[in-house]
Amino acid sequence: MVSQSQGTQQLLQAEKWVAEKVSEARKRKNRRLKQAKEEAQTEIEQYRLQREKEFKAKEAAVLGSHGSCSSEMEKETQEKMTILQNYFQKSRDEVLDNLLAFVCDIWPENHENYRISG
Repeated sequence: MVSQSQGTQQLLQAEKWVAEKVSEARKRKNRRLKQAKEEAQTEIEQYRLQREKEFKAKEAAVLGSHGSCSSEMEKETQEKMTILQNYFQKSRDEVLDNLLAFVCDIWPENHENYRISG
């Protein structure tokens, strides 16, 4: 009977020891999963930064040519505006004189549809 209780005690101790070992193994597994997840996040972030840097470089190369086109168009526009301003300055007095002549010089005449009743 004593040997049976000792065997039971040993079995209970063995079960307790196994449960502790399983618990420790689960904890190690969870820690390792968390660590692996953090490492993966770090790698993903590094890869994302690298790809973003490459994208910015390509974008700058492509948009750099667009930027020069934009500045070239701006320059042409300014040149055309200068030419139009010069034409305006040259023609302004003449146009104003003609306009004032049409408005101020009145030649009274009967309209062609005017009929004198009589």
